[in-house]
Amino acid sequence: MMPWRRVAVLPALLLLAGCGGNWGWHVVNPADPRGQANLRFMVDGLWATVSLSVAAMAVSLALGLAVALAGFARWRVLRWFNRVWVELFRAVPILVMILWVFYGLPVVLDIRVGIFAAAVLAIAVCDSAFEAEILRGGIQSIERGQHEAAQALGLSAWQRYRFVVLPQAIRRVLPPIGNQLVYVVKMSSLASVIGYQELTRRANELVVTVFRPLEIYTILVVEYLALILLISWAVRRLERRLGADQRQAMPG
Repeated sequence: MMPWRRVAVLPALLLLAGCGGNWGWHVVNPADPRGQANLRFMVDGLWATVSLSVAAMAVSLALGLAVALAGFARWRVLRWFNRVWVELFRAVPILVMILWVFYGLPVVLDIRVGIFAAAVLAIAVCDSAFEAEILRGGIQSIERGQHEAAQALGLSAWQRYRFVVLPQAIRRVLPPIGNQLVYVVKMSSLASVIGYQELTRRANELVVTVFRPLEIYTILVVEYLALILLISWAVRRLERRLGADQRQAMPG
Protein backbone atom coordinates (compact mmCIF):
# COMPACT_ATOMS: atom_id res chain seq x y z
CA MET A 1 0.00 0.00 0.00
CA MET A 2 1.31 3.43 -0.89
CA PRO A 3 2.16 5.55 2.17
CA TRP A 4 0.06 8.52 1.02
CA ARG A 5 -2.15 8.44 4.09
CA ARG A 6 0.82 8.89 6.39
CA VAL A 7 2.10 11.73 4.25
CA ALA A 8 -1.29 13.46 4.22
CA VAL A 9 -1.74 13.25 8.00
CA LEU A 10 1.46 15.13 8.85
CA PRO A 11 0.56 18.47 7.18
CA ALA A 12 -2.85 18.35 8.88
CA LEU A 13 -1.24 17.86 12.29
CA LEU A 14 1.22 20.65 11.63
CA LEU A 15 -1.58 22.99 10.59
CA LEU A 16 -3.55 22.19 13.73
CA ALA A 17 -0.49 22.71 15.89
CA GLY A 18 0.16 26.07 14.25
CA CYS A 19 -3.30 27.52 14.57
CA GLY A 20 -2.19 29.67 17.48
CA GLY A 21 0.88 31.72 18.22
CA ASN A 22 2.74 33.61 15.55
CA TRP A 23 2.50 31.04 12.76
CA GLY A 24 1.82 32.60 9.38
CA TRP A 25 0.37 29.80 7.31
CA HIS A 26 -0.94 32.28 4.76
CA VAL A 27 2.47 32.20 3.04
CA VAL A 28 1.85 28.55 2.08
CA ASN A 29 -1.95 28.54 2.02
CA PRO A 30 -3.17 26.86 -1.21
CA ALA A 31 -6.34 28.98 -1.07
CA ASP A 32 -4.32 32.19 -1.22
CA PRO A 33 -2.76 33.29 -4.55
CA ARG A 34 0.51 34.18 -2.84
CA GLY A 35 0.50 30.87 -1.03
CA GLN A 36 -0.08 29.05 -4.31
CA ALA A 37 2.86 30.86 -5.90
CA ASN A 38 5.12 30.03 -2.96
CA LEU A 39 4.13 26.36 -2.97
CA ARG A 40 4.62 26.16 -6.73
CA PHE A 41 8.06 27.72 -6.38
CA MET A 42 9.06 25.13 -3.78
CA VAL A 43 7.59 22.12 -5.58
CA ASP A 44 9.40 23.12 -8.78
CA GLY A 45 12.63 22.21 -7.01
CA LEU A 46 11.50 18.60 -6.67
CA TRP A 47 12.63 17.64 -10.17
CA ALA A 48 16.07 19.14 -9.50
CA THR A 49 16.41 17.07 -6.32
CA VAL A 50 15.29 13.86 -8.02
CA SER A 51 17.49 14.34 -11.10
CA LEU A 52 20.55 15.11 -8.98
CA SER A 53 19.92 12.11 -6.72
CA VAL A 54 19.33 9.67 -9.57
CA ALA A 55 22.39 10.86 -11.51
CA ALA A 56 24.62 10.76 -8.43
CA MET A 57 23.34 7.30 -7.47
CA ALA A 58 23.94 5.92 -10.97
CA VAL A 59 27.52 7.23 -11.07
CA SER A 60 28.10 6.08 -7.51
CA LEU A 61 26.97 2.52 -8.27
CA ALA A 62 29.19 2.34 -11.35
CA LEU A 63 32.21 3.64 -9.44
CA GLY A 64 31.41 1.45 -6.44
CA LEU A 65 31.19 -1.68 -8.59
CA ALA A 66 34.53 -0.91 -10.26
CA VAL A 67 36.19 -0.30 -6.89
CA ALA A 68 34.62 -3.44 -5.39
CA LEU A 69 35.82 -5.63 -8.28
CA ALA A 70 39.29 -4.11 -7.95
CA GLY A 71 39.40 -5.54 -4.44
CA PHE A 72 39.15 -9.08 -5.88
CA ALA A 73 41.80 -8.57 -8.57
CA ARG A 74 44.97 -10.64 -8.71
CA TRP A 75 47.18 -7.58 -9.00
CA ARG A 76 48.15 -6.04 -5.69
CA VAL A 77 48.05 -2.50 -7.10
CA LEU A 78 44.31 -2.85 -7.79
CA ARG A 79 43.68 -4.20 -4.31
CA TRP A 80 45.59 -1.25 -2.88
CA PHE A 81 43.54 1.07 -5.08
CA ASN A 82 40.39 -0.43 -3.55
CA ARG A 83 41.54 0.19 0.02
CA VAL A 84 42.83 3.72 -0.64
CA TRP A 85 39.64 4.76 -2.47
CA VAL A 86 37.34 3.40 0.23
CA GLU A 87 39.26 4.80 3.19
CA LEU A 88 39.86 8.18 1.55
CA PHE A 89 36.41 9.06 0.28
CA ARG A 90 34.60 7.44 3.19
CA ALA A 91 36.38 9.92 5.46
CA VAL A 92 35.66 13.11 3.47
CA PRO A 93 32.37 14.90 4.31
CA ILE A 94 30.12 15.40 1.29
CA LEU A 95 29.75 19.13 1.96
CA VAL A 96 33.53 19.55 1.90
CA MET A 97 33.79 17.52 -1.30
CA ILE A 98 31.09 19.60 -3.01
CA LEU A 99 32.90 22.81 -2.16
CA TRP A 100 36.29 21.39 -3.20
CA VAL A 101 35.03 20.09 -6.55
CA PHE A 102 33.23 23.32 -7.41
CA TYR A 103 35.88 25.77 -6.19
CA GLY A 104 39.01 23.62 -6.11
CA LEU A 105 39.07 21.86 -9.49
CA PRO A 106 39.31 25.13 -11.50
CA VAL A 107 42.34 26.17 -9.45
CA VAL A 108 44.15 22.84 -9.06
CA LEU A 109 43.45 21.18 -12.43
CA ASP A 110 42.06 24.09 -14.45
CA ILE A 111 38.82 22.11 -14.90
CA ARG A 112 35.59 24.08 -14.68
CA VAL A 113 32.39 22.17 -14.13
CA GLY A 114 28.82 23.34 -13.84
CA ILE A 115 26.83 23.35 -10.64
CA PHE A 116 24.93 20.16 -11.48
CA ALA A 117 28.04 18.27 -12.61
CA ALA A 118 29.99 19.36 -9.54
CA ALA A 119 27.23 18.21 -7.19
CA VAL A 120 26.83 14.87 -8.99
CA LEU A 121 30.57 14.21 -9.01
CA ALA A 122 31.10 15.13 -5.36
CA ILE A 123 28.16 13.13 -4.02
CA ALA A 124 28.88 10.14 -6.26
CA VAL A 125 32.57 9.94 -5.35
CA CYS A 126 31.87 10.06 -1.61
CA ASP A 127 28.99 7.61 -1.80
CA SER A 128 30.91 5.21 -4.06
CA ALA A 129 33.12 4.25 -1.11
CA PHE A 130 30.07 2.98 0.74
CA GLU A 131 28.65 1.32 -2.37
CA ALA A 132 31.96 -0.47 -2.92
CA GLU A 133 31.85 -1.96 0.57
CA ILE A 134 28.21 -2.97 0.18
CA LEU A 135 28.88 -4.67 -3.15
CA ARG A 136 32.05 -6.30 -1.83
CA GLY A 137 30.07 -7.85 1.00
CA GLY A 138 27.40 -9.05 -1.42
CA ILE A 139 29.95 -10.63 -3.74
CA GLN A 140 31.73 -12.34 -0.85
CA SER A 141 28.42 -13.78 0.37
CA ILE A 142 28.01 -15.86 -2.80
CA GLU A 143 28.88 -19.46 -2.06
CA ARG A 144 32.14 -20.81 -3.46
CA GLY A 145 30.21 -23.58 -5.20
CA GLN A 146 28.59 -20.98 -7.48
CA HIS A 147 32.03 -19.83 -8.64
CA GLU A 148 33.21 -23.40 -9.15
CA ALA A 149 30.07 -24.34 -11.09
CA ALA A 150 30.45 -21.32 -13.38
CA GLN A 151 34.12 -22.14 -13.91
CA ALA A 152 33.22 -25.75 -14.73
CA LEU A 153 30.90 -24.43 -17.46
CA GLY A 154 33.90 -22.76 -19.07
CA LEU A 155 32.89 -19.18 -18.25
CA SER A 156 35.60 -16.57 -18.09
CA ALA A 157 36.16 -14.51 -14.94
CA TRP A 158 34.16 -11.60 -16.38
CA GLN A 159 31.34 -13.92 -17.47
CA ARG A 160 31.24 -15.54 -14.03
CA TYR A 161 30.76 -12.17 -12.37
CA ARG A 162 28.31 -10.89 -14.98
CA PHE A 163 25.99 -13.90 -15.29
CA VAL A 164 26.37 -15.77 -12.00
CA VAL A 165 27.84 -13.75 -9.14
CA LEU A 166 26.57 -10.20 -9.62
CA PRO A 167 22.87 -11.03 -10.23
CA GLN A 168 22.77 -12.96 -6.95
CA ALA A 169 24.82 -10.35 -5.09
CA ILE A 170 22.56 -7.50 -6.23
CA ARG A 171 19.53 -9.27 -4.78
CA ARG A 172 21.24 -9.65 -1.44
CA VAL A 173 22.49 -6.06 -1.18
CA LEU A 174 19.34 -4.37 -2.44
CA PRO A 175 18.19 -3.25 1.05
CA PRO A 176 21.46 -1.44 1.91
CA ILE A 177 21.59 0.05 -1.59
CA GLY A 178 18.05 1.34 -1.02
CA ASN A 179 19.25 2.91 2.23
CA GLN A 180 22.09 4.58 0.35
CA LEU A 181 19.63 5.99 -2.17
CA VAL A 182 17.67 7.58 0.68
CA TYR A 183 20.98 8.90 2.04
CA VAL A 184 21.90 10.40 -1.34
CA VAL A 185 18.50 12.10 -1.64
CA LYS A 186 19.00 13.75 1.73
CA MET A 187 22.61 14.69 0.98
CA SER A 188 21.49 16.34 -2.27
CA SER A 189 20.30 19.24 -0.11
CA LEU A 190 23.97 20.15 0.44
CA ALA A 191 24.20 21.17 -3.22
CA SER A 192 22.29 24.29 -2.21
CA VAL A 193 25.56 25.80 -0.94
CA ILE A 194 26.86 26.18 -4.50
CA GLY A 195 23.55 27.54 -5.82
CA TYR A 196 21.87 24.43 -7.20
CA GLN A 197 18.11 25.09 -7.35
CA GLU A 198 16.86 22.00 -5.52
CA LEU A 199 14.28 21.87 -2.73
CA THR A 200 16.43 23.28 0.05
CA ARG A 201 17.85 26.10 -2.07
CA ARG A 202 14.38 27.21 -3.12
CA ALA A 203 13.17 27.08 0.47
CA ASN A 204 16.11 29.24 1.58
CA GLU A 205 15.40 31.79 -1.16
CA LEU A 206 11.74 31.90 -0.19
CA VAL A 207 12.59 32.43 3.48
CA VAL A 208 14.55 35.61 2.74
CA THR A 209 11.58 36.84 0.68
CA VAL A 210 8.60 36.16 2.97
CA PHE A 211 10.48 36.06 6.31
CA ARG A 212 8.58 32.99 7.49
CA PRO A 213 11.25 30.32 8.06
CA LEU A 214 9.18 28.07 10.32
CA GLU A 215 6.33 27.66 7.84
CA ILE A 216 8.60 27.32 4.79
CA TYR A 217 10.89 24.76 6.39
CA THR A 218 7.87 22.83 7.65
CA ILE A 219 6.69 22.43 4.06
CA LEU A 220 10.26 21.46 3.13
CA VAL A 221 10.16 18.68 5.75
CA VAL A 222 6.88 17.42 4.30
CA GLU A 223 8.36 17.41 0.77
CA TYR A 224 11.37 15.36 1.81
CA LEU A 225 9.20 13.05 3.89
CA ALA A 226 6.89 12.35 0.96
CA LEU A 227 9.85 11.74 -1.38
CA ILE A 228 11.65 9.41 1.06
CA LEU A 229 8.49 7.43 1.82
CA LEU A 230 7.89 6.97 -1.90
CA ILE A 231 11.45 5.73 -2.43
CA SER A 232 11.21 3.38 0.56
CA TRP A 233 7.95 1.96 -0.76
CA ALA A 234 9.44 1.40 -4.23
CA VAL A 235 12.55 -0.30 -2.81
CA ARG A 236 10.49 -2.62 -0.60
CA ARG A 237 8.27 -3.52 -3.51
CA LEU A 238 11.33 -4.31 -5.63
CA GLU A 239 12.75 -6.42 -2.79
CA ARG A 240 9.54 -8.44 -2.57
CA ARG A 241 9.43 -8.92 -6.33
CA LEU A 242 13.03 -10.10 -6.53
CA GLY A 243 12.51 -12.29 -3.48
CA ALA A 244 9.44 -13.87 -5.08
CA ASP A 245 11.35 -14.46 -8.31
CA GLN A 246 14.16 -16.08 -6.35
CA ARG A 247 11.76 -18.37 -4.47
CA GLN A 248 10.12 -19.40 -7.72
CA ALA A 249 13.51 -20.24 -9.18
CA MET A 250 14.33 -22.52 -6.26
CA PRO A 251 13.44 -26.22 -6.70
CA GLY A 252 10.44 -27.49 -4.77
